[in-house]
Amino acid sequence: MSAYTAYSLKNVANVPERLAPGHRMCAGCGSTIGIRAVLRALKPEDQAVITCATSCLEVSSCTYPYSSWNDSFIHTAFECAAATTSGVEAAYTAMKKKGKLDETYKFITFGGDGGTYDIGFQSLSGAMERGTDMVYVCYDNEAYMNTGIQRSSSTPQYADTTTSAVGSKSDGKPQFKKDLTKIMAAHHIPYVAQTTYIGNFKDIHQKSEVAIYTEGPAFLNIFAPCPRGWRYDESNLMDVCKAAVESCVWPLFEVINGEWVLNYEPKKKLPVADYLAMQGRFKHLFKPENEYRIQQLQDEVDARWDELRSLCGVV
Repeated sequence: MSAYTAYSLKNVANVPERLAPGHRMCAGCGSTIGIRAVLRALKPEDQAVITCATSCLEVSSCTYPYSSWNDSFIHTAFECAAATTSGVEAAYTAMKKKGKLDETYKFITFGGDGGTYDIGFQSLSGAMERGTDMVYVCYDNEAYMNTGIQRSSSTPQYADTTTSAVGSKSDGKPQFKKDLTKIMAAHHIPYVAQTTYIGNFKDIHQKSEVAIYTEGPAFLNIFAPCPRGWRYDESNLMDVCKAAVESCVWPLFEVINGEWVLNYEPKKKLPVADYLAMQGRFKHLFKPENEYRIQQLQDEVDARWDELRSLCGVV
């Protein structure tokens, strides 16, 4: 099981913010809620170096000459965020050995799914394989939202995006979503987890704490809805997150030194159709001629859920 510490919502809520208010992210955006939750898991006495791939998060939180970050912040390109963190962490380790630094720093990289699943995957895989003492956090909003809502390999099948547009010749993206969390677990790193923010934020806080204070590489994949790309009312953010978990579209689990642990199992699985109906990007699926595609998505979710339960030893 995870080395979770006792959780208190009151104590967590009173931790000073490391991502200051006043950034330019959209109302109802899931990413900044996730980023704030991750950073609250840092001990107040510890400092952090934050590396951020080009993304909505970067362009909205660090517009020269202003920054919303209260820790050291490095903006780097889509393809090399993890590699940049590897270099910084190596320099820090060398300086500590030489007695040139006394402070404790943690190294955290943030990237969207475009910069993680796709463009930055090579440097991410390399950093994990080398054993860099860092946490890579993907906020997964399932498309290239910053550059115009183009499909990524994280985009679900049949989602309507600007590069998988629905029309007379297309029912949206034809491919299934890549299972990046499972791919990262295949790197045999100390800690991998999948989470989001529902209920009292306990799951995301505890997983962030374990990831940050695990020696060696760790990876967090955070479900982070986007109101513009997914086309839901911004006030429904938490409802979308909850539906994803309750339908098993986005299961909550972790892999600790190779041991798979299922963190939550719905008492009664929500139909995938209920989750899809909350988002305009799937509205075409509810036309009579396309309803069979909803069953295809249900079958895929069920198959992946059964496989996950098996990996976790749940019978």
